Amino acid sequence: MKARRLFVAFTTFALLMSATVTTALAESSGDVGIQFHLKLTKLGTTQVIGGSSSTFSGKGLTGEQGPDPGAAGGEALVHGHGGAPPVPPTQAPRPGTQSLVNATGTTHFQGLNHFDHRTAGTGKYTETQLSLEPPDQGLCVGKGFVVETVNTVIRVRNTAGTILAPAMPLTQFFGLAPEINRDTGNYGAFLSDPKCYFDTAAGGHWFLTILELGQSKAGAFTGTSRQLIAVSTGSNPTGMFNLYTFATNDDGKKGTPVHPDCPCYGDQPLIGADANGFYITTNEFSIFAPAFNGAIVYAMRKSALTSGSGGDVNAFWEPSLVEGQAYSLQPATTPPGGAYAGENGGAEYFLSALEFTGGLDNRIALWALTNTSSLNSAHPQLKMAVKVLKSEVYGLPPVVTQKSGPAPLRDLLADPVLAPAVFQVPAADQPIPYLNSNDDRMQQAVYVDGQIWGALSTVVENRHGDQHVGVAWFAVKPSTGNKLDGWITSQGYVAVDKNDLVFPSIAANTHGDVLVAFTLAGPGYYPSAAYARLDNSGGAGSVRVVSHGVGPADGFIGYPSLVPDEKGIERWGDYSAAVADESGNLWFATETINQSCTFDDFLNDTSCGHTRTILANWGTTIAKVHP
Repeated sequence: MKARRLFVAFTTFALLMSATVTTALAESSGDVGIQFHLKLTKLGTTQVIGGSSSTFSGKGLTGEQGPDPGAAGGEALVHGHGGAPPVPPTQAPRPGTQSLVNATGTTHFQGLNHFDHRTAGTGKYTETQLSLEPPDQGLCVGKGFVVETVNTVIRVRNTAGTILAPAMPLTQFFGLAPEINRDTGNYGAFLSDPKCYFDTAAGGHWFLTILELGQSKAGAFTGTSRQLIAVSTGSNPTGMFNLYTFATNDDGKKGTPVHPDCPCYGDQPLIGADANGFYITTNEFSIFAPAFNGAIVYAMRKSALTSGSGGDVNAFWEPSLVEGQAYSLQPATTPPGGAYAGENGGAEYFLSALEFTGGLDNRIALWALTNTSSLNSAHPQLKMAVKVLKSEVYGLPPVVTQKSGPAPLRDLLADPVLAPAVFQVPAADQPIPYLNSNDDRMQQAVYVDGQIWGALSTVVENRHGDQHVGVAWFAVKPSTGNKLDGWITSQGYVAVDKNDLVFPSIAANTHGDVLVAFTLAGPGYYPSAAYARLDNSGGAGSVRVVSHGVGPADGFIGYPSLVPDEKGIERWGDYSAAVADESGNLWFATETINQSCTFDDFLNDTSCGHTRTILANWGTTIAKVHP
């Protein structure tokens, strides 16, 4: 029976991955963007009650699940029109390295893991979750609650780490069809890239976003796509949420404009907020063609979302500037107690990277959406501007070599009895996977005390020319007079000797405390949770390890016999998350490997004590750093 169960698992699993984006933005300054408007539709309400059921009511959402159209594993390289790009730098950064120490003054606990994700769901959602990699991660904290959303599940804790609502499928939360019906083989909703935000205004409200693509029961895309938004009616995340949606297919249907090569979808939605608005930015990809249309910024009146009235969506499309398409515009959030940008009728700021050739660059882009107070009027008058800033050098990071350790999935694939012949490969020919550090797009942005903090992954070299993954960070001072201006007040790198720091996220409070969190991994460390403090004058402090990983990533994407296109490189998320709470504590959530078991243990219990499944062993760590 054991061999039969393993065989069935191998021959029936589904692969779902997130799109990788590496594209371009122009060398320009001034007003930009093509504006259009969309209808924001209210769908009903939902509630998480002890994680056991959803009281969804309303129209009900439909959609099917299938492979991500951007998951081929290559880079989407899109050149712009008109004008020659500047000559890029040729020398990768060679910063000094930070010391590695064990963290003190932190509270941490294990977050969601692959077993939690795969087995979440009750009622008709029981056994309907797919095995997904990588673990895209969102985190929001406030009013004594911690909400973590990873891939397509959500879980609520209190700040002591006590679980208040067990992992719940987002299909169940949003009232969607389950990801897969294993009795019929029918696919349900396709969701990707969750984000979470707690807004302290008006007593506090929770925002949750995720994208959806329409799909048939057989798993074929239908050509529809939309953005889903859930906003709590109060400050308790286990209370009621209002649900909203707007279409992102941009082929002239459902009130959308007509963009080239569409129907399209908005990949990796990023979220931010100021005093007046809630903002989502996406990267627009064609669903059926290998085409990229640039970034889109969606602006909504925040008070309309929290009150339940919804309102409309004001959008800016950046199809092409002088040198290429805009991509991954990171909207800023402001920590609790912080002052929002009030100049020019209210401003929401964004940061983005400019490297799009797979090489190096020394520029970043500052964006401003101004007159955001007009979102509170019947006819908003918004303006979008961009300013290119000279920066330190950064570039496409390399893959990460993992420390060797127990890898029962790899051992299973080498077993001549248990592994199906089509997947069978000797362990010596299928080594421990590399980890993918993805690319050098801008990660989270935080606006506090008149500055915007941001960070991204970059290649770094030591004096011998060996390349690893480090963090490039920036503090930007914006100015919005008659024309957008700004300058980098400080910048620097975080790097460690002979190991790697991947997927950074920034948290900052109003007391001047700033940290950048990441996964520490490499030949000397299993994937671990770590951070470094930042400041304008002293740069980056020591890399502090909060939770040491205990084994290598051992997931299906990292093995060529299962996923040949990935070439033995395991997807390791598209982002981590970090945030400050009302007391100024700095929280972060990042991907880690919190489990380890031998092949014999795995054969006796393929969940290894509910820490993994046959196909993957990723986990997360949630940490609180006291200011």
